[in-house]
Amino acid sequence: MSHPSETRQTSPSDPAQAGAPRTRRPVPWLPVLTTVALVVAAVALAFVRSGSGAVVTQAVLAGVLIGGIYGLLAMGLTLIFGVLDIVNFAHGAFLTVALFLTFWLVQSLGLHPYLALGVTVPAMFLIGFGVQRGVLSGAMGKPLQNQLLITLGIALVIENALLMFVGANPRSVALPGDQGVQVLGAVAELSNLFAFVGSLLLAGGLFLLLQRTRLGTAIRAVAANDVGAQMVGIDVRRIYALTFALGTACAGAAGTLVAPLVTIEPTTGSLFNILAFVIVVLGSMGNVVGALVGGLIIGLTEQLGTLLLPSQSPQLSVFIVFVLVLFLRPQGLFGRSA
Repeated sequence: MSHPSETRQTSPSDPAQAGAPRTRRPVPWLPVLTTVALVVAAVALAFVRSGSGAVVTQAVLAGVLIGGIYGLLAMGLTLIFGVLDIVNFAHGAFLTVALFLTFWLVQSLGLHPYLALGVTVPAMFLIGFGVQRGVLSGAMGKPLQNQLLITLGIALVIENALLMFVGANPRSVALPGDQGVQVLGAVAELSNLFAFVGSLLLAGGLFLLLQRTRLGTAIRAVAANDVGAQMVGIDVRRIYALTFALGTACAGAAGTLVAPLVTIEPTTGSLFNILAFVIVVLGSMGNVVGALVGGLIIGLTEQLGTLLLPSQSPQLSVFIVFVLVLFLRPQGLFGRSA
């Protein structure tokens, strides 16, 4: 990890350059087309296995809907890595904080679960900004294991603080008027549809912020070369804090959107944390578009895996895909070999 006092040398394989101002990397069509072909093959195998087109359609729809939320969560994680070079093990814990904040807003103030985004996103942004400035700023430029242990420690502190102050009892958030609706021959709950649409809108907003605003240009410049960015007058320390805050806000938004769909416990974020890392590796470390695409792929993998391997955990198929990617294309779908 480079520091303002050091020069970060980037290579064509550096995922932090995705969207850098000077060059635009071509889309690696071969792995993308291969992935599409594998998804189509998985759908066909699921149809043969289940013998029901309706069941497969339901699984595909459910996978796409949950995959959108996974993508938003992973976008925050990959953004932090792309700019700060920090592997943030506390990302799932921040999602858990957003879950409990959403629960409190709904139960105590009677706020609509998704209107709570107006509170949770700014709140998590401020928390992320404070954590980076107060805790992680001292680890910048230090060995990787220092950063890993700090973020892991933050996650443990958050989980145990929640266990101490709110208890381990499961909680849930109900979406008013939630009901099933017909979508392309399958049935989806309104809560799933709202969460998916909200995830895409927020992901699109983040992408536009990175590509079309001065702040986004500064973030991409720091990701490509922090010393060069500092030489042209960019406050690198401020960009580090703002980027970590944006990534944490993404986790907060994903937590609020998923609140009506999951059981809320102090350890709920742990599973999402694991999935986010799988998605980031699949889509290429530091690539926000790859994170969204990877989220959709993992969502489909989970749901189709339940049809192909009905007696196994849905996560088994996810980790099979993860291991295959590590062996066959370790730079991810949108990455380039060094």
